[in-house]
Amino acid sequence: MDAATDTRLPADAEILARLVAARHSCRGYLPTPVAHATIETMLRIAQGTASWCNSQPWQAIVTEGEATERFRDALFAHATGNRWEDQKTRPEQPDFAFPARYVGIYKERQRETGWALYNSVGVTHGDRVGSGKQMLENFRLFGAPHVMIITTEEDLGIYGAIDCGAYVANVMLAAQSLGIATIAQAALAGVSDFIRAHFDIPAHRKIVCGISFGYADPEHPANGFRTTRVGLDQVVTFET
Repeated sequence: MDAATDTRLPADAEILARLVAARHSCRGYLPTPVAHATIETMLRIAQGTASWCNSQPWQAIVTEGEATERFRDALFAHATGNRWEDQKTRPEQPDFAFPARYVGIYKERQRETGWALYNSVGVTHGDRVGSGKQMLENFRLFGAPHVMIITTEEDLGIYGAIDCGAYVANVMLAAQSLGIATIAQAALAGVSDFIRAHFDIPAHRKIVCGISFGYADPEHPANGFRTTRVGLDQVVTFET
């Protein structure tokens, strides 16, 4: 029985299981903004995230209203001007190195997710123009009315980034509990220098990722698929 529907779970565990199961990467949003008070509630919940030595390294810039539109327009112009739609030539400059490669089961999972997305929006195999256009939607923030830029302190190194990863997960679960859709975007980390300049972020703050958020558009085709998860037997080893 799936954990999200297992009625034998304690009440709190059942709620958490349902939130985890319901959360997905939303790639199409309604223009309706999220109320400022609701955003603050989401962030207060996530602020309880555990961190190494309680350092709480995350800092977030959250856009609303015209600030989102200014950033969206500038970001998309930057991405298209630098041919980010071309998978072979796009000039990624993340503060934290992206994966060197995906091989074996990791490549299979990447491909499964990518083709599920492409199939949902009508991009056929070999359609480089179509896949490039879909990738560029990252730089339109998928139409979301808000985006968060999450940074960590340079001196905290990889552990600061790990702590921020836990914070990202909790932001998305808190959002789900409030009816807010989200998508964590590593693509934004690939233009870290541009983002740092746009928001006047100090050099010692390293960009981890972005989270676009708002209310999901139920009619958008990109929201019509879900990724899969493997069973515990493929990721956990119990020693007795």
